[in-house]
Amino acid sequence: MSLRLPRDARIWQIAFQAILLAVGVLVRDFSLAASQMALCFAAGLATQALWIRALGLRNVGYLSAVITCLGLSLLLRADSLWVHPLAAAIALSAKFTLRLRGKHLFNPAMLGVIVAVLMLPGAWISPGQWGSDLALAVWFLALGGFVASRAQRADTSWVFLAAYLVLIGLWYLWLGKSFASWMHHLQSGALLLFAFFMISDPMTTPDRRSARILHAVCVAAVAFAWQFLLYKPNGLVWALFFCVPLVPLLDAVLPGRRFRWREPAEPAATIARKDSWSTAR
Repeated sequence: MSLRLPRDARIWQIAFQAILLAVGVLVRDFSLAASQMALCFAAGLATQALWIRALGLRNVGYLSAVITCLGLSLLLRADSLWVHPLAAAIALSAKFTLRLRGKHLFNPAMLGVIVAVLMLPGAWISPGQWGSDLALAVWFLALGGFVASRAQRADTSWVFLAAYLVLIGLWYLWLGKSFASWMHHLQSGALLLFAFFMISDPMTTPDRRSARILHAVCVAAVAFAWQFLLYKPNGLVWALFFCVPLVPLLDAVLPGRRFRWREPAEPAATIARKDSWSTAR
């Protein structure tokens, strides 16, 4: 009997992120309480359920909500119990309310982190929590690339990584820094987590491949400038936030086929009649 693997890339993403979170809490000391995680998931899933019920949506599940809660648990740190659930509620509500042409604008986890850091006291991002263990980074790269390719957005991840690392390499060359300094970035678990599980989100990236490549390069350039020219922290997350308006602009100038998590085996006419809210997954 042959083993049938899940076709939905979100299943793999949930499994991989759950492993990362478990290892981080148990081995890397993520400074994340079990109560914070539990409240984050409770609020996130409840918010998803409320919006599904309020809007009368069909064929909208909870996989993306789980991914958002995992992302918030991996990236966000707080001194209190209420920050994570509030960030989850805001992030998932934005997915249903802040939309343009049937497509939500913000990566939910990214928006939740940004809102928490800007508006909620005692919240911060801890990019150094991953350390620089090369073996861990290799697993990020291998497994993350597998998940991204199943979601048909591996091009975004690889182009972003290449552009970002090339910019850093040229900057270090200009400053006369050693090759070892540049290699340090290849060992960054936070960079690979961002590349394969945030910027590659198919619901918040441009629809056309050429547009995705341009978007990835722009995010890399903004992240580089924020981190290395302005000397500000958390350049990756902020760059993705600043480049949000670029996605609908590129979709308008370079239109492409809209991504769907599940390709329905239905006639085209039936698909066309589906509620545009089905992309809220």
